Amino acid sequence: MATRVFSDEELEGLRSFPAVGKDELIRYFTLTSADQAFLSKFRRAQNVLGAAVQLSTLPWLGFVPDDVPSAPPAAVGRLARQLGVSVAGLAGYGERGQTRTDHLREIAEYLSWKPAKAIEFKELDEFLLARAMEHDSPSLLFRLGCEYLRSAKVIRPGVVSLLEKVASARKAAE
Repeated sequence: MATRVFSDEELEGLRSFPAVGKDELIRYFTLTSADQAFLSKFRRAQNVLGAAVQLSTLPWLGFVPDDVPSAPPAAVGRLARQLGVSVAGLAGYGERGQTRTDHLREIAEYLSWKPAKAIEFKELDEFLLARAMEHDSPSLLFRLGCEYLRSAKVIRPGVVSLLEKVASARKAAE
């Protein structure tokens, strides 16, 4: 099975927030004045902070984990200070899944990111096939695919979907 490239713990890690380093904290979790103006359209403090976490996380990871309130505390604290809101407000963010989805759609548009659709998947397949001709490591191909998607500003699909694309590329490369 394609998902056996990673252990269950590794798969969970690929779906959630990793630890954030100081450089990443400064690079991705520092809001511009344009970002703050964009975020001001969200009315409730918890939505402002939740949207800010998504706004910062998308360029950092190439996707936004479903459990937005589980973002690294240092990142949430940094955003909350910039926005003048309480960190505690994030706890209730996104209890309604549609809220997170709607906000992510608006944020992706604001950042000029797009969801993976047929053309993006075709380009990803071509990219992975070219890399699979050079490398056989599925974990390396997975990481390269993530980097490719991030550079193309395409929201990363689910881990299993991407692993299936890696497996197909490896098979085609054989």
